[in-house]
Amino acid sequence: MTDPLVCIAVLKGAHGVKGEARVLSFTENPESCFAYRPWQDETGKPLLTPKHWRPGKNEFIVTFEETFQREALDAMKGTLLYVPRSTLPEPEEDEFYHADLIGLAVVDTNGKPLGRIVAVPDFGAGTLLEIDGPDGVFFLPFTKTAVPEIDLSAGRCVILVEEAEE
Repeated sequence: MTDPLVCIAVLKGAHGVKGEARVLSFTENPESCFAYRPWQDETGKPLLTPKHWRPGKNEFIVTFEETFQREALDAMKGTLLYVPRSTLPEPEEDEFYHADLIGLAVVDTNGKPLGRIVAVPDFGAGTLLEIDGPDGVFFLPFTKTAVPEIDLSAGRCVILVEEAEE
């Protein structure tokens, strides 16, 4: 199995004219994203190496070891920044990196296959599992009640499916 990439930040564009950029961290402790370097693109190609940073308004202002003109940084606006999963600390019990969940087989409590996890979005009301199943895509709240078991070593996730009343 290859080392999956985990998205830890997004480049929001240039800041000023001295080669600085605005970066929004996705890590639990926002400043910890700087402990993992270099940042890579979605293909694993090294892209940016943070050198100095300071807090901004809901973001960080960052200078990089690489030299960029303002226009180049603005052109990278929206670029997601990744690091290899193996560089991150192991999560606590009952905590998971999204990268560990994507691709897991989804089964019901009787073992019936229901699809695979394709994304783990959070639109503001809580984390969801996006599951691609034989009848199409569906979403499930990522709660202990709805998802009673995750077995990463077996590559599967057990979900509670409530039967519709007739």
